[in-house]
Amino acid sequence: MARYTGPVCRLCRRERSKLFLKGERCYSLKCPVSEAVTDRHSRAYPPGEHGRDRMRQGSEYQVQLREKQKARRIYGVLEKQFRNMYEDASRRKGITGEILLAMLEMRLDNVVFRSRYGSSRAQARQLVRHGHILVNSKRVTIPSYRLRPGDKVSLSEDARGMAVVRRNLELVDRAVPVWLATEGGLGDVTVLSEPKRSEIDETVREQLIVELYSK
Repeated sequence: MARYTGPVCRLCRRERSKLFLKGERCYSLKCPVSEAVTDRHSRAYPPGEHGRDRMRQGSEYQVQLREKQKARRIYGVLEKQFRNMYEDASRRKGITGEILLAMLEMRLDNVVFRSRYGSSRAQARQLVRHGHILVNSKRVTIPSYRLRPGDKVSLSEDARGMAVVRRNLELVDRAVPVWLATEGGLGDVTVLSEPKRSEIDETVREQLIVELYSK
């Protein structure tokens, strides 16, 4: 399966915002787009030789494209996957952009990330692919698996003894969203409902994505 294997900090710089793709590093002074970094060391501009020239506001199409790319990179979804999810969301009743974000949040790798089993979505995907995550007591190795309200996500016996998982649960300072119920520690995580837009903390302007795909 095709996936991005380059430096993820480069993606944050391209979108000129923190996408939180590298776990703890994103919360430290090592983050190149951190507001706490001094001007001398800050690299909060797009990568490449002409990165500083890209700081100017672009056309309407460019703004919409960048917002779509930002959402894709936050959730680690390929273009074809993202387009298929949009088409699925557009066929449902309701606000297409909000439905799309809810579908992204209900992916298994994202719920593992939200549950603090993984410090980043990339690490959460790795836990899923390696068979460390159970859904309703059955092993699921597909990161894009879409959960439903009532599903229970838990760790396998091997994962319960992994130092990295225990460390994440103890040290990752990230609140579990209200649409997930946790039993604490290494307990199960239950999906209570599909998240509403007010319950999703990602700074994505989903209306721009809808406008882009509607053309």
